[in-house]
Amino acid sequence: MKSTLFVICLLLFGACTLVSQDVAPKPIAPYTSAVMANGTLYISGQIPIVPETGIMIKGDIKKATEQCMKNIGKLLKDNSLEYEDLVMVNIYMTDMDNYAAINEAYATFFENKKFPARAAIQIGRLPKDADVEISGIATKH
Repeated sequence: MKSTLFVICLLLFGACTLVSQDVAPKPIAPYTSAVMANGTLYISGQIPIVPETGIMIKGDIKKATEQCMKNIGKLLKDNSLEYEDLVMVNIYMTDMDNYAAINEAYATFFENKKFPARAAIQIGRLPKDADVEISGIATKH
């Protein structure tokens, strides 16, 4: 599977690197946590699973959002990138009433307040019944 994905990436992007999956929670389906292609890191949606324990944070949307962002941070760091290198973020939530609390937790990860472009979307259900999922695209700029 990885070799097929690598060949597809080579054909589509010219150069592609599958990122180590040891720093973030193991994928729960057939996908890679992050892929580096031509200097751009594409980060798959991260749900609030603590990598060290495999336990998902539920019932506290701020802590869940923080865990999603920590998982993204590990993937960024593993590729010599930082939160400020994110250029696009997608936030998926099961309840738009959590929007303010998610924003509050999310904003703390950007020390210089240089925020990426973003979409925030309410959806019916997320994998493993998570309350929030966050994906992103990062590039050194």
